Amino acid sequence: MSDFAAVADFVVVYVAEAHPTDGWVMSKNADIRQHRSLEERLAAAEMLALHDIPCPILVDTMDNAAARAYAAMPDRLYIALDGVCVYQGLPGPGGYHPEEVRDWLQKFSG
Repeated sequence: MSDFAAVADFVVVYVAEAHPTDGWVMSKNADIRQHRSLEERLAAAEMLALHDIPCPILVDTMDNAAARAYAAMPDRLYIALDGVCVYQGLPGPGGYHPEEVRDWLQKFSG
């Protein structure tokens, strides 16, 4: 991200937990149950922030408006330029390719 700080602003939008302890459990799960309130979702986002995420973390509403609008579960990458989506990655984990974002930004910053 720091390579492109002069040409791009980065944010993480924390949506519903992909692998909650009371849902689809994975071997490397964080100890987070599916959020039952905005306070729980905010607390989970704060746990994410402890991993030194180098950009602001925004939090989706409890009706999952952002996740639905951007088909963001479990994760997804987008680039917006002047309010227009110019890159939409495929849903993760299989479609999660940060290198595609890097390539786009390199071409853009030329």
